[in-house]
Amino acid sequence: MLKKMGEAVARVARKVNETVESGSDTLELHLEGNFLHRLPSEVSSLQHLKVIDLSRNRFQDFPEQLTTLPALETINLEENEIVDVPVEKLAAMPALRSINLRFNPLNAEVRVIAPPLIKFDMLMSPEGARAPPP
Repeated sequence: MLKKMGEAVARVARKVNETVESGSDTLELHLEGNFLHRLPSEVSSLQHLKVIDLSRNRFQDFPEQLTTLPALETINLEENEIVDVPVEKLAAMPALRSINLRFNPLNAEVRVIAPPLIKFDMLMSPEGARAPPP
């Protein structure tokens, strides 16, 4: 089942890439609520992607290939299982305006280091906060 899900996500990523390359204004990828724990490598080729919604998935690690996307403005990773975030890489992203990390068990280091380094909105829940039931 996981293999089929990964293949489906890869097809979605390829489709988005084709759309971007064709000059369409569709610059968003919505993959929320799909039990994903990693992104397919094809996501790295989405150089014009502006918005990605990966909320309500199963990411334990921050998907670092997102930090290589120069046009990315908004990342939504709400309600995942992420503990650590590559703050320095995020701070170097030229277009990033907002990242939503609410309802993730972020470690204390991220909570302390991130605010002085970033120039964008970083949404975090209070430590120990739990997501509301579905």
